[in-house]
Amino acid sequence: MKIWLTMEKGARIRFTGHLDLMRTMQRALRRSGLPVRYSQGFNPHMLLNAAAPLSLGMPGLREIIEVPVGEEITPEAFQERLNAALPPDLRCRAARALPDEHAAPMALLRAARYLMDLDEEQQASAACVAALPGMLAADTLPAVRKTKTGEKPCDVRPMIYEAQAMGPHTVCATLALCEAGTLKPDLFLSVLAGLAGVDKPDAFVTRLQLYAMQDGALIRLEES
Repeated sequence: MKIWLTMEKGARIRFTGHLDLMRTMQRALRRSGLPVRYSQGFNPHMLLNAAAPLSLGMPGLREIIEVPVGEEITPEAFQERLNAALPPDLRCRAARALPDEHAAPMALLRAARYLMDLDEEQQASAACVAALPGMLAADTLPAVRKTKTGEKPCDVRPMIYEAQAMGPHTVCATLALCEAGTLKPDLFLSVLAGLAGVDKPDAFVTRLQLYAMQDGALIRLEES
């Protein structure tokens, strides 16, 4: 049996890196006394599995972490005991029990939804929002993406599932996030700024939701 946790990483701890965040989770799980399953061998460790690490400086409202457990426990009890051991800005918003054979969250992940609050003091912000319909109407959107092996040209248009203006300086977009291709908010904004003919504005980005794919449609990862 394993538990999928829907976690919120608040804005005040957005500069906590992924490894430190996982260490915090491990300490909280140990303090809680929950029946977490450990690896076998000389150096046993908790078998935590995060769907996708957050970029440094980015809050996440519904992040998925998988925790294998060694005995039966209700999701409600797991959530309550874990939250009692977690710091205030890292909270478990939901818990779900699944069989061990259920696919890992990272294997199911296909996309993420982001809220991008552009700097209101920069004129480029309004220009970028105004350029959004043109971006969505384009058949192709050439860009250069940084990879581990260097910079590579790509077409980011297939990686944009949807995007909309939420105000004069705010964009919300669902972007690909998987092994086959990932479009990060920073590159999305760079392409948008290029279409608008301005420099990329500063933005505060929050990851709102993670998604899996089912029958050709995106569904919330926590429900997959």
